[in-house]
Amino acid sequence: MKVAIYGQTYQDTIIDYVAELLEELQKLDAVVSIEEEFHRLLSTKITTHNYSTFTRTAGLDSDFDLFVSFGGDGTMLRAVTYVGDLGIPLVGVNTGRLGFLSTFKKEDVRKVVQEFVAGAYRTEERSLVEVVADFAIPEFDGLNFALNEITVSRKDTTSMITVETYLNDEYLTSYWADGLIISTPTGSTGYSLSCGGPVIVPSAKSLVLTPIAPHNLNARPLVISDDTIIRLKVSGREENHLVSLDSRIASLENGQEIIVRKAPFSVNMIEYTSESFLKTLRNKLLWGEDRRN
Repeated sequence: MKVAIYGQTYQDTIIDYVAELLEELQKLDAVVSIEEEFHRLLSTKITTHNYSTFTRTAGLDSDFDLFVSFGGDGTMLRAVTYVGDLGIPLVGVNTGRLGFLSTFKKEDVRKVVQEFVAGAYRTEERSLVEVVADFAIPEFDGLNFALNEITVSRKDTTSMITVETYLNDEYLTSYWADGLIISTPTGSTGYSLSCGGPVIVPSAKSLVLTPIAPHNLNARPLVISDDTIIRLKVSGREENHLVSLDSRIASLENGQEIIVRKAPFSVNMIEYTSESFLKTLRNKLLWGEDRRN
């Protein structure tokens, strides 16, 4: 069994839980590799010289059975940039707050291994979106994809921007707003939801366009097929606007067209039998909860 471990270097409070996971993996004589910077943090507290390291560009391959992310949902999104198109099953141990993607409680970290070995899980393919342009975007070099969403938004101004939007080369509308979110089903419970977008089950073959604080009040979130090619061009009072892929941000000149589309690969997320998307909706988004009952 080969396992990769990743976490945020500033979270030294999670070291005890990583140590528990390592103890459980030692029982199985598992081959363990730890992200280079995270390994450096762990080595100050626990013995890690027996473990190899990996980076975004080296040390991982499709032979790994499991990739464990320690942190919150933001850490999970960064973990995806390591896994990329390798197909390594990904699971998150929540040491943050909400933990919608990182569903496993840190106190139950040993069960990550135990239930995996017992086969008490299923693998769910999560689609991604990517941005394509006929000009270089250095900030996204080699990592032009996102698990949650791609967002265009205003920069250096309180004025709204206009996002001219085409679907499969047919004009849709020009959103006059603070920005526009193109979300995957996975990202539908994130930024898009906070801007009034719908919740979409992860297995749906859809994307959702959600305007951010639109001035044209009849602009509503739009669910489209995930094979749609979305073309965007931004105009506004300032010279530049922002494009973000999950937590990674680039500044682009207004008037430059970008293409947003479904990425050619997916990410394998592990859903343990003890967890589920619907259970997470109920427990973490308080789905349908009525305090009167």
